[in-house]
Amino acid sequence: MSELENDQILPIESVEAVAGRRPAVDPDALRIAGDSIESLRVEGEAALRRFIADFDEWAPIDAARASMRFDRDDLRAAVDRIDPELRTTIERITERIRAFATAQLSCLSSLRMPIAGTDLVAGHDVVPIEHAGCYAPGGRFPLPSSVLMTVIPATVAGVRSIRLASPRPTDATLAAAWFAGVDDLLCAGGAHAIGALALGVAGVACDVIVGPGNAYVTAAKAIVSGAGWADRGPVAIDALAGPSELLVLADATADPTVIAADLLAQAEHDPDAGVWLATTSDAVRFDARRALAAACAALPEPNRGIARRSIARGAAIVVESDEALVRIADRLAPEHLEILVEDPDRLANRVTHAGAVFLGGAAEVFGDYGVGPNHVLPTGGTARHRAGLSVLDFVRVRTRLERCRHAEATNINLNINIELVRDIAALARAEGLEGHARAAEIDRFSRSAATSE
Repeated sequence: MSELENDQILPIESVEAVAGRRPAVDPDALRIAGDSIESLRVEGEAALRRFIADFDEWAPIDAARASMRFDRDDLRAAVDRIDPELRTTIERITERIRAFATAQLSCLSSLRMPIAGTDLVAGHDVVPIEHAGCYAPGGRFPLPSSVLMTVIPATVAGVRSIRLASPRPTDATLAAAWFAGVDDLLCAGGAHAIGALALGVAGVACDVIVGPGNAYVTAAKAIVSGAGWADRGPVAIDALAGPSELLVLADATADPTVIAADLLAQAEHDPDAGVWLATTSDAVRFDARRALAAACAALPEPNRGIARRSIARGAAIVVESDEALVRIADRLAPEHLEILVEDPDRLANRVTHAGAVFLGGAAEVFGDYGVGPNHVLPTGGTARHRAGLSVLDFVRVRTRLERCRHAEATNINLNINIELVRDIAALARAEGLEGHARAAEIDRFSRSAATSE
């Protein structure tokens, strides 16, 4: 089996062994992230500059200036430096992601609902968050795709200002930031980047911080989203996302080379990535493992070494039925779920827990690179209660209650108004809140008297 021995290719054969995940936040990373954020709180920009220098996070193209921030003009200059074909590619992907985010936002609209028989109107407004911070990793590989995925939904939502943090940004990253609508980019990564966005070091303090990252980014997000960590209160986050995951469900009709290609694409992300196959066919498991070994051997470095370590932690599980495949998917609640069976809709409609679902050969990599849906997704089983990043993470549904103006107050039944007030006052008094009861009575009866004259 090429360079990999049989016992190094998806060796785990138990779903329970796969489900035994590490904690969502690594305790050591949490301690280190906490120390970094405290330094930022005490020293401000001086600490941030020290961290950036220690981790060599300056943009390579800007080393002479040693700036840790790029504004819109800097980002626009990068657009002119990149290859014209890459520029066109980024533009096309930007428009696809923007179109999907716009369609998502259109599903949530303002609401006005008259309360029957009264002069009250209840409703809600869709209000954007004011300041957003987005994070795009830049450690092993530059990820302009993560710039587009995190920033574009914020711009579509109408966020007032958007900061991006990314270490050692390449021209492609800077250009993607310009097309997506970033206001300024901070050349920083890890916990100190998240802390700077949350505290407002070298820029505005953010109300929400989103994006994938390593264990230190995840730990920092956990800290800044907690109560009592700073005077201004907790910051909203998208999720505590860990290493990438892909579970493939397959039957005897699945193509083993497709399975291998998609698992390998996920494995090259991170040595700790989760790559798992569950199938009803012994032959598919055997052939997929063989194809995976050959495909991994053909990768260049460092991709090959990263993928080998991930594959050696992976699983290939044979089960007896489609029902068992569904149970495995719901037990793992994977970040990505790819269904390669004869009737994929039938299985997809029965799976409850997954971050994103790919059916009938729609490869997970299509989701990574800007067909429209977001690639920032819940991991570590959190798809049981979280969805992927979307335009909805950057808006608030703010409720409202108002009275009709006198000219609009048609079909108003004064008796129902009085009954409503009496109900509210009675419940308030049952809770011992006499001030609430009197406020309802004074407000309602004074208005009723005025409108009835």
